[in-house]
Amino acid sequence: MAIAHRTVISFGLVAIPISMYTATQDNDIHFNQLHKEDNSRIKYKKTCGHCGKEVTTKDIIKGYEYDKEHYVVVTDDDLEKIKTEKERSIQILHFAQLNQISPIFYDKTYQAIPDAGGDKAFELLRAALMSEQKIAIGKTVMGTRETLLAIIPREDGILISKMFYEDEIKDLPKTYNKPELSEAELTMANTLINSMITPFNPAEYKDEYQIKLRELLETKISGQDIVASKSEAPSNIINLMDALKASIEQNKVKEAPKPKVKKKRIPKGA
Repeated sequence: MAIAHRTVISFGLVAIPISMYTATQDNDIHFNQLHKEDNSRIKYKKTCGHCGKEVTTKDIIKGYEYDKEHYVVVTDDDLEKIKTEKERSIQILHFAQLNQISPIFYDKTYQAIPDAGGDKAFELLRAALMSEQKIAIGKTVMGTRETLLAIIPREDGILISKMFYEDEIKDLPKTYNKPELSEAELTMANTLINSMITPFNPAEYKDEYQIKLRELLETKISGQDIVASKSEAPSNIINLMDALKASIEQNKVKEAPKPKVKKKRIPKGA
């Protein structure tokens, strides 16, 4: 796995060298754009707006337009020169409770692994955060921006999540009229929730539409016709209480132990 970022976690006089690895991956099927007439691949070329010459990645540099069609060139060395040691490391600003932070603030997540010499301090930070049930909020410069980070302890390591700043979060002005609920409705809803409680096991969840998409592609590659999926039968339940009761009964049927069927043993040599 390639290292996404190498840095140092710093708090007080403690410095922990770490490597950050991307913790997620894209498993989606991606389509290419084709020319409708002959199914040939559509290609995009980067060209110079002045001379029209096609350019490659090695021919491209960074420039900031400070006036119309006037640019100042900025190199990677220039960007490194303005960083201080403080900005090259993850500075822990303070500690907080995980449930104090709305999920809307989280962006991309990385796995942190200690580099040589940082194992003891890394484990001490992880264990202390776990015992106090806290996370650390820090900042560092990644690329060309100072990034807010959440350092989250786990039983088997530390995760680091990039966070949005407050001014990057849109206001959520949409509200709705909250109708009054009866005690019976709330009790029924609680009963339904409790009947569906199971431990979270990520291995149980699959992108079922992607599976069907792969099957579609395999079907088309083999030259077979696509068969439309059967639609689920619409529910005739309209009343909220009826819907809750029916849902609870449905869950009871799912949870009911199935009678054991004795399998007939097939004699050896049959």
